[in-house]
Amino acid sequence: MIISKAPVRISLGGGGTDLASYYSKFGGFLIAGGIDKYIFICINRRFERSIKLSYSRTEVVESVDEIKHNIFREALRLCGIENQVELSSVADVPANCGLGSSSSFTVALLNALHTYKRDFVTHRQLAEEACNIEINLLGEPIGKQDHYASAHGGLNLIEFHPDESVLVSPLVLPAGTATALQERLLLFYLGSQRDTRDILSDQNRQVSQDEAKFAALARMVELAYVMRDQLNDGDLQGFGQSLHRGWELKRTLSVKISNERIEQYYQRAREFGAVGGKVAGAGGGGFLLLYAQPEDQERLRQALFDLPELPFKFDWGGSRIIHVGDHDVKEGFCQS
Repeated sequence: MIISKAPVRISLGGGGTDLASYYSKFGGFLIAGGIDKYIFICINRRFERSIKLSYSRTEVVESVDEIKHNIFREALRLCGIENQVELSSVADVPANCGLGSSSSFTVALLNALHTYKRDFVTHRQLAEEACNIEINLLGEPIGKQDHYASAHGGLNLIEFHPDESVLVSPLVLPAGTATALQERLLLFYLGSQRDTRDILSDQNRQVSQDEAKFAALARMVELAYVMRDQLNDGDLQGFGQSLHRGWELKRTLSVKISNERIEQYYQRAREFGAVGGKVAGAGGGGFLLLYAQPEDQERLRQALFDLPELPFKFDWGGSRIIHVGDHDVKEGFCQS
């Protein structure tokens, strides 16, 4: 038995510029961080020649072509595993919550499958293959950041180039800055899961048709570079204020990104101590990410008492294998 895990992520600046509708013209840039909430994949050799999959449903099929779960099917095809295998998934967070769980699932699955086959893979290869499955093979209207943030973990600067290449550079912060940043970021669950595809498809249409929305994304790229410099300088208060400006820009890209309920919670948060924030991911629901000084956090929690909080820390390991049991796979072949 082999168990892999991959972290979900939070996007801190420049989110949305990883969509091809933007980066294919001018390139995208964002700051993203993996957090210590994970998607787990367990794989084991099956006695029967069939394939068994366990997720929110259970599938037992005789061939890969019969699999209904799109990502399971394409990942097994890519890795050349045809039968006699059992796979199951477990998640720390709900689906469609804005933390990139679908892409983390794909990364963790690929890592498990490659390890099962005794293939060594790098974090970059995992991210590239996961992007290929979700974006190219399945035609999902999503960006690339989730796959790279999950595969690499840590805090990263991610550049998306028009030629489809991606550059991931660790954000190396002064001593104590990463910890201080972590202590000032909070996640609250809005409780409404939304259709990411619908929101991102609408955003892609709007950006392609409206020069003002395209210009807003350009300003988000500029702001992401400002936020990078603020973090490097240890200006966390300035970073929190930039997080607010980023949200103001992001919600202009599509009417589906925010709604009255989200705005009410965000305004309440700002009144009770939040310097800035945003809805994680595509928007429309999921998790509300907020920046607040430690001395303001208790009154902020009281103001948002009806929203469950998700405490978190940054993840620094990315996708990795956490268990190899009695199997013919050697631990040395596992991604670390």
